Amino acid sequence: MPTTLRKIRKMRGSRTMGWGRVGQHRARGKKGHRKAGRHKAGWSWVVKYEPNYYGKKGFTSPKSLRREGNIINLAELEEISGRLQVENKNGKPFIDLTTMGYSKLLGSGKISASLVVRVSSCSKVADEKVKKAGGQVITLSQEPGE
Repeated sequence: MPTTLRKIRKMRGSRTMGWGRVGQHRARGKKGHRKAGRHKAGWSWVVKYEPNYYGKKGFTSPKSLRREGNIINLAELEEISGRLQVENKNGKPFIDLTTMGYSKLLGSGKISASLVVRVSSCSKVADEKVKKAGGQVITLSQEPGE
């Protein structure tokens, strides 16, 4: 048991706890790591060091609009084609990206090998680059029998 009691314990039940009738230590404002106190005693600090302390920033896109999917670029496709033992289809190496877990082919990077690529969807730039290299992109909508 403490030998000296703190002020808050001594003044228990006295309504004002020793801070006066009107402004219970009002001049200092709130301290600590909460944004509430920065309006009062720390306001000059906010103005000087953190001018963007308050307010909302940015935008959160709704989860319903986000697309979940595994994408691959042409540069990575070039590396994969060099490492894999690929099946030949009409004399050209064939890569099935859908079985590898990729859902879309994007056109970032260069491709030099003529490949036949099967993928769920493909960007226009990637399709053009593969055709320019002498290859072909087969998407799910182009497959026969589906």
